[in-house]
Amino acid sequence: MTTAGSDLYADTVSTVDRWRPRDAAQESLRQGFLGFLAARTDACARACEPGHITASAVLLDASAENVLLTLHPRVGRWLQLGGHCEPEDTTLAGAALREAREESGMDGLTIAPEPVHLDVHPITCSLGLPTRHFDVRFAVRAPEGATPSRSEESEDLRWWPVHALPPGSEDLAGPLAAALERA
Repeated sequence: MTTAGSDLYADTVSTVDRWRPRDAAQESLRQGFLGFLAARTDACARACEPGHITASAVLLDASAENVLLTLHPRVGRWLQLGGHCEPEDTTLAGAALREAREESGMDGLTIAPEPVHLDVHPITCSLGLPTRHFDVRFAVRAPEGATPSRSEESEDLRWWPVHALPPGSEDLAGPLAAALERA
């Protein structure tokens, strides 16, 4: 493993280990993540076929009244921003912030250094094989007046009121509530 990959793996283990979730279900997931990380030193690499760590951003506007969601082309529904860790990433929060910048087109974003939510879900991603994403979600804030611009990774990108999410995105309620608590 490269030094950068080692740095990201060490940061991921440390980040998940020191985080204290707000409920028992998230604590159970945290323990599962730690077990996965202990078993797979390549857990942050997209090539890890059994599953891999991904970094996401629950991106709120400056007033924390709206959340930026992307209409994901592969999944076909509105999701938070985020994705795979890259070889140049050295921290998990840094990976989430990079993904937020790339997918929103906005500068001046700020990120809380501790996660707000964890999720693991089956997916067929860029490997072309069924795998799992061990998604670590962070709260990110946009500066006042920031205007997003859609990247090629999205079919659509828009602000949604935090209390009026689009149909089919009910599973975002937990991470959004956690991000709003942080805000």
